[in-house]
Amino acid sequence: MSLGWLNSVAPAMATTSPSVPDDSQATAELGPVDVAPEELNQWKRGFTPQAEIWNGRMAMVGLSVGLTVLLIARLAGRA
Repeated sequence: MSLGWLNSVAPAMATTSPSVPDDSQATAELGPVDVAPEELNQWKRGFTPQAEIWNGRMAMVGLSVGLTVLLIARLAGRA
C-alpha cells in the first residue's frame, strides 16, 4: 500500500505550529470573587440553575428508590 500522499502532507503539517502564548505577555490573576450573601442561595421562581440542580438530585433519588424497590420485589418473588 502506497502512502505517497502522506509524505507530501507530513512536511507541511510539521512546519505549522499552533500559536502558543508568549511568556512575556501579562496574564490576569484569578482570585476569589466577593459575592453578597443574599445571592448565593436566594430562592427564585422558575427554571433557575439552583432549581435544576435540585431537580436532578431528586430525580436520581427517585430513580434509585424505584430500582431498589423493583429489585427487592423481584428477589422476594423468587423465595
